[in-house]
Amino acid sequence: MPATAQPHQPRRRRRTTRLLAVAAGAVTAGALAAAALPGTASAGEGHGGHRPGRYQDVQLLSFNDLHGNLEPPAGSSGRVTEVQPDGTTKTVDAGGVEYLATHLRQARKGNPYSITAAGGDMVGASPLLSGLFHDEPTIEALNQLDLDVTSVGNHEFDEGARELARLQNGGCHPTEGCYTDKEFEGADFPYLAANVLDEKTGKPVLKPYWVWKNNGVKVGFIGVTLEGTPDIVSAEGVKGLQFKDEVETINKYAKVLQGQGVKSIVALVHEGGFPASSSYNYDCDSPGAGDGISGPIVDIAKNVTPQVDALVTGHTHNAYVCTIDDPAGKPRMVTSAASFGRLYTDTTLTYDRWTGDIARTAVKSANHVVTRDVPKAPDMTSLIDRWNTLAAPIGNRPIGYISGDIGNSGTESPLGDLIADAQLAYGKELDPETDLALMNPGGIRAPLTYAAKGAEGDGVVTYAEGFTVQPFANTVNLQDFTGAQLIQALKEQVSGANAAAPKILQVSSGLTYTLDLTKTGADRVVTDSIRLNGAALDPAATYRVATNSFLAGGGDGLPTLGQGTNDVVGADDLKALEQYLTANSSATNPIAPPAADRITIVR
Repeated sequence: MPATAQPHQPRRRRRTTRLLAVAAGAVTAGALAAAALPGTASAGEGHGGHRPGRYQDVQLLSFNDLHGNLEPPAGSSGRVTEVQPDGTTKTVDAGGVEYLATHLRQARKGNPYSITAAGGDMVGASPLLSGLFHDEPTIEALNQLDLDVTSVGNHEFDEGARELARLQNGGCHPTEGCYTDKEFEGADFPYLAANVLDEKTGKPVLKPYWVWKNNGVKVGFIGVTLEGTPDIVSAEGVKGLQFKDEVETINKYAKVLQGQGVKSIVALVHEGGFPASSSYNYDCDSPGAGDGISGPIVDIAKNVTPQVDALVTGHTHNAYVCTIDDPAGKPRMVTSAASFGRLYTDTTLTYDRWTGDIARTAVKSANHVVTRDVPKAPDMTSLIDRWNTLAAPIGNRPIGYISGDIGNSGTESPLGDLIADAQLAYGKELDPETDLALMNPGGIRAPLTYAAKGAEGDGVVTYAEGFTVQPFANTVNLQDFTGAQLIQALKEQVSGANAAAPKILQVSSGLTYTLDLTKTGADRVVTDSIRLNGAALDPAATYRVATNSFLAGGGDGLPTLGQGTNDVVGADDLKALEQYLTANSSATNPIAPPAADRITIVR
């Protein structure tokens, strides 16, 4: 794949100006201390023969982690939590590109200096409507949304660098060909991958940066994904690639942009934080700047050069608008708009024409809900209908029945238990000696909801809904582990790479243990409590374990699971779920949500 370290003009149209722009709804959170700026220009000043004023407001609309959710996400994946004036909270239905398009287009009105940027994971782990077609529908939708630029995320590498290059540059799928009578054109916007290098050339696999220009105003964008991408993507997806440190890379290209006379810089960082509240509109800067957020993005923000004026982030699927001090001690805006197109962030960057830089004290930002009480964008409805027509024969097929919502949230989730049980049952088909199954929580992308999504009827699980839950096409693998290795793997959930943000595996029926969150590190897994079918694990015994291929490669910071022996590779994990639902449910005898009581949690 061609690599370049210099931006170049794409082969098709490029939007560098906006004729429409944004005035969003009520302010939700976050603003740097507003200092009075003399002679601030109005949005339209500088047109019609008028001399531009010194200060020009530039609107930055941003979102992240769309994951191909073109239709409104179901269940908890399609809601956000909102703090009310009296301190109570309520949930609001949100998301769907038909509504996102309307909100963005309304927001742009009256703002000719408007940029739309994204923080990665636009594709990957997508529902069937997009995932079945290798995310071509999502790229088409983003083109119509007038997205200007995005960083890559870890999920952009799910199918490898060659497939990412195809999404950028166009062309039909190398094995499945063209899905319609037209060749796929690729993205109108640049994907930025400053810290993702080709091992052979040492150069970025895609553009490292891009510059937006409008009537003398220039804003540079640098895009990076998290350095730890290889730990959370299949080995095949990152083969031949190197992922460099985020801070060092951003600082490197900030100097390059400065050398080109671009002094206003935004970093698009596919790495994120963990806010103190799950409500999108809480005050992240209370009691002080940055006090409301923790996690990897804090250290990144504290060390990225002051030449960068704002950070648009993602990856953790959380919502926040915070100020975190840069290395010079100046507050700097750091934002994230949750995931699945449920929110967008509206940030005002006040550009100083005299210096070419952002007047940082005037930056304002807020997250806004993509509510579903606005008109649907007709072009998005048409796009969804067109691809749904192609997907319907596959997606509408019933594969099972449930008696209620089966959620995927919580340390141990009902759906996590269900999927682990499905993989155990499938493992026993491959080898009757299979003892247990383990499932990574990040591989469960959505809940199963009782309410009908289409014409299938309440309680019916369709293939499309199953695909939305498990879209990765991981295989179910069997491996042998000693009891000591299994104990070590469970402890790795809460130690090492997972010490700060535990990744708790979902476990099949019969495996139980206690997770003591009052302790630290590996001690949080209480060794003496681990039982399989009521008996303590024997460290010297051998156990047959079913996992998906991602975990079997040591993914999610669980290296011991990559050390199994006597491997058997089965069919994909969605097939295992489908077989389990079909065999264990019917319209008259649906599956009830599991109790999620296999892991005893002490807080």
